Order: sequence, then C-alpha cells, then structure tokens
Amino acid sequence: MASTTASLAPAAALERLGLLAAPTDADDPSPPLPAPLPGLLPLRCAVQHYEWGRRGADSLVARLAGDGDGRPCAELWMGTHPAAPSSLAPDVSLRDWVARNPAALGRAVAARWGGDLPFLFKVLSVAKALSIQAHPDRELAAALHALRPATYRDANHKPEMAVAVTEFHALCGFAATQELKEVLRTVPEVQELVGKEESRKLLSVKEQDGGIGVRSYLKSAFTKLMTACDEAVSEAITNLKSRLKSESKARSLTKKEQLVLSLEKQYPGDVGVLAAFFLNFVKLNPGEALYVSANEPHAYLSGECIECMATSDNVVRAGLTPKYRDVQTLCSMLTYNQAFPEILQGMPVQPYVTRYTPSTDEFEVDRYLLPPGKSVTMSPVPGPSIFIVLTGEGEIQAGFMTGSAKAKEGDVFFVPAHTKVKLYTSCPRSMQLYRAGVNSSFLS
Repeated sequence: MASTTASLAPAAALERLGLLAAPTDADDPSPPLPAPLPGLLPLRCAVQHYEWGRRGADSLVARLAGDGDGRPCAELWMGTHPAAPSSLAPDVSLRDWVARNPAALGRAVAARWGGDLPFLFKVLSVAKALSIQAHPDRELAAALHALRPATYRDANHKPEMAVAVTEFHALCGFAATQELKEVLRTVPEVQELVGKEESRKLLSVKEQDGGIGVRSYLKSAFTKLMTACDEAVSEAITNLKSRLKSESKARSLTKKEQLVLSLEKQYPGDVGVLAAFFLNFVKLNPGEALYVSANEPHAYLSGECIECMATSDNVVRAGLTPKYRDVQTLCSMLTYNQAFPEILQGMPVQPYVTRYTPSTDEFEVDRYLLPPGKSVTMSPVPGPSIFIVLTGEGEIQAGFMTGSAKAKEGDVFFVPAHTKVKLYTSCPRSMQLYRAGVNSSFLS
C-alpha cells in the first residue's frame, strides 16, 4: 500500500535513513563521515479527498492507499510539496530528508531547484469533472503568490502531464475556428451570452487570417461568456436542456452536446457547462499521455491516470467547481492558441519500458509493463526517482542492497540519484509500475 514504510523501530528507521547520527567518540576531533545514502526508501503518501474523486473499490487511489472509509479518494500525492508531503518514517518527511541529504538529488538537480524535488507525482481517480482551469507560468505564479498567498500557495509554475491508466477524458485547449463558428451558428444559448457583436467578429474571421486577430476575437468572446451574470447563465442552460431534449427525439445528439448535458447534471447552472463548447474534447486510451503547458485551459472529466508536474499546486479556476473562481485572471492569462493537443504515445527505451518526455526540465515518466518471470534494470541516473507499483507484485533491488525488497500493489519508493534499480516479477501476474524522474534532457 502507499502507506508502506520500513518496519523498523523509529530510532532504527531514522538511523537507516541517515537522519540519526551514529554515536561518536567525544575525544575524536575528526568529523564523522557522512552516512551512505540508502538505495531504496519506502514512502508513506497522502490521499486528497476532493469531492470529484471516485469512492471505494471503484477508486484506484483508494485501492493503492488502502483507504476504505467511504470518502472520495481523488489523488495520491508522491513528493515534497508542503500541502501533502510524503514521509519516510514516523515524523520524517521526504522534504526534510532531501534537504539534509542533497546528494540524493544529484548535484545538478540540487543546484537548479534549491535542494528540493522538482516534480510532484500523482495518481488520479476522476468520477466527475474537475474545474475548467489553467496553470500560471513562472512570472504570473510569482505575482499571484505575492498578491493572494492564501489562494496561490507557491510561486512556481505548473506544467503537467497525464498518462492514462484507463480510458481518460478531458477538455484541453480551444477548438479550431471552424468548430467555434459552428457553435455560434447552432447553439443560440451560447451566442446570446457572447453577444451579437462578439459573435459577428468571430463568425467573420477567415481561416487564413489566423494569428493575433483570431486570438483577440476569441478572447473577447470567451471572456463575455465566462463573465455573464449567474441569472443569464442559468436561463441559458435551462433553455439549452429543453431544446436538446426536444431535438433528441428527431436526431442523435453530438458527442459535445451529450458531454454538456452530462456536465450540467454534475454542476447545475454552472457557466463551465457552456464553456465546454469552446474547448477540444480529448479521449486518451490506456498508455497515451497529454501534456498541458502553462496558460492553457483544460478540465479532466473522467477516468484514472498517472500525473506528473512541477512541484506546485497553483490552479486558476473559472468553472465547474465550488471552489474559489478567479475568472478575470483566467481569461486574461490564456494563450488562446487553437490546436488540438498532441497525444503522446511514449518512446520505448528498453524492453517493457516506455518513456514520456515533455518539453519541461522538471520531469519525465516511465511506464513499466513486466510480464511474469521477466526483469528490467534501470541504470543509474544523476537525478532522483519515485516508483509506484500499480498492479501485480515482484521484487525490487537498488544500490548496494545485499538482497531485494518486496514490491506489491500500492508500494511507493524513493530512489536517490546515481542508484541502479532492478525490478522483477515473482508471481504469475504481470507487474505494472510507473517512475517519475527529472527530465533526461536536463540530466544529459
């Protein structure tokens, strides 16, 4: 389980982790030698019980964490973010241990990111839609943190990547101009909120115009929609539901129309229901990934995934949420680029291992699919790693361990820099693991 930790007495565990100095002779003037870094550190990780999470046996997060209290289990956090830091032993956080053992990060990582883990690793179990949101770039993150630290709790940017474990649905990025024109022509409820003038501008855009002009009109139209008063939004959604119910008797509803009706059941009267018409609908099959850069609108809708991001919890929300909405900030920060997001398939780096490499230095993700009786070795890399076992069981050996440790579903391990890792299955079932690490392009 994700709550696994070393089965040692607290003092012994601390000494093994290098946090408890060995006794020294008071008369010996020579400084003690630094404790050698362990090859493998079991982690105890936190579950976030957000309302949109899945419950019970239906939640991968709940199964991995052994959390069966009936609350929604939305996210499992693995890393050093102060909102939910992982721990190594009783009263020893990974954040503190890394600060005291910077060699575990590797020299380049420790120098670049101030002695902290640069990535946050998660598992998500999504039962209903997350907010329509975007993550700020570094400059905006610092400004928001200084202005409203209670809401924006750190000054870091938050590029992120989701790797689908099950079929996974999301909204991401603005739809192409032709699709948006079709929305304005065929969805009168949206056109009414956007307004005749803004609709006319967007409808008059020619595909070859492209660039700044289109973005300007799109920004204006989207902002008008998102800032419409609650009464007007509620009336528009009521009219939309009534119209689609009537039209469904004569024609099949489009996938986007079906999605919008589904979102309305989850978030009645929410402007985010209508905003979905402006965004691309994305379906990921297991093993496919989606990278979301700064200032891009998105909302995860359903399914389960592995997620990795820069160490940040900065989210600017504007719809499909009961949480604080910063609509003006979101509408002003977006790039308004129109392109269907690239679906990452990953690249095989050795048998049974697929790597997903985004365009940011902080992280990459490896997917391990080990058939029964097979093994794989990760050569030492000059940066830290976190492993999680999703399914199956086997054994893991790291560094100078004389033996191996059991690795079963839900186990999470921190592996210091420059550590060789060997994984192998020990049961009839295959084994599925994921690894997060610093981007290889930065380390090379």
